Amino acid sequence: MFWIKQIVIGDGERGLLYRNRQLQGVLSAGVYRYFDPLGRIAVVVHNVSRAEYAGADAEVLMAQMGAWLAMHFLVADVGTGQVGLVLKNGKLEDVLAPGTRKLYWKDLVQVELRLVSLADTLELEADVASRLRQLCALGKVAVTVEVPVESAGLLFVDGKLVRTLAPGAYAFWNFQRNVVAEVIDQRVQSLEVSGQELLTRDKVSLRVNLAASLRVTDPVAARTKVTKYSDYLYRELQYGLRKAVSAKTLDELLGDKASLDADIFAYVYGRVGELGLEVLGVGVKDVILPGEMKDILNSVVQAEKAAQANVIRRREEANATRSLLNTARLIEESPVLMRLKELEALEKVTEKIDKLTVFGGLDGVLKQLVTLKE
Repeated sequence: MFWIKQIVIGDGERGLLYRNRQLQGVLSAGVYRYFDPLGRIAVVVHNVSRAEYAGADAEVLMAQMGAWLAMHFLVADVGTGQVGLVLKNGKLEDVLAPGTRKLYWKDLVQVELRLVSLADTLELEADVASRLRQLCALGKVAVTVEVPVESAGLLFVDGKLVRTLAPGAYAFWNFQRNVVAEVIDQRVQSLEVSGQELLTRDKVSLRVNLAASLRVTDPVAARTKVTKYSDYLYRELQYGLRKAVSAKTLDELLGDKASLDADIFAYVYGRVGELGLEVLGVGVKDVILPGEMKDILNSVVQAEKAAQANVIRRREEANATRSLLNTARLIEESPVLMRLKELEALEKVTEKIDKLTVFGGLDGVLKQLVTLKE
């Protein structure tokens, strides 16, 4: 009895039977007894609920794979230009990188291997990407990109642009090649050029703040023909602003800002069209003068307003004098009108006193002596 070796294999287990350290067979669930007086028999028990083979001799088993081993094992041999999708019980569970070799038990779990050629396409199928995202494994094996509405995506493989991407979600295998995806926003964008120190044609120093709106019309050109299109447009706005300001005097700038906007727009518009950009508008926000120039301009404005006020005052005085002359002529020609004017004058006088003493009747008021007492 001491020479009998008993081996028990559970339902979720399989045993590899070795004699003299050479594989003899695979033991399914059950109880086994072997006569082994010299201790030459060994059994290694594996848990097959986890389908991936965990033994150190996986390469040996794959080299000896025959019909009887193929009943229990699946050899996953992925080529250098392929990606392996491991399905367990019909569900994707793992991704094998190119050139990978693995061994899987298939007694308890139904294991299937699907090979995807990287030469045909780098894009993952939607259901594969969704499953890998669910397993939190998508970011490890693929480059993902989401292209929003009013945007365009550009896919670069090994530094070469291979395709443009419409709005949507994408995933691309990131094996053996350098895959990069970029998103170009095609909505209207604003760009500000602030605090530009400039000289006018009449050598007046000032600071100008400029704002512009733009939109990307050709994402490929905007990405491939210039390093950063926003920086390029910023510099062109600077050059256009400097050119437009230096061609005008201070009075021309302050009197007609619209022409300044038009000059800058015309300069920039022709220089960015071939880069896939469209400048929608350019506007000068602020023209900031130094302190002493402000004082001079304020003095000029005050003098102009004072002169205008003096002209208005003189014109009104002339009108008033002319009106008095006309009134005097009417009074001279009509004694009744003169008496009415005298009565109006008397009424104004009596409004300002408390007590009025009259001697000689109305004639005394109008022709003789009038005594006023407070």
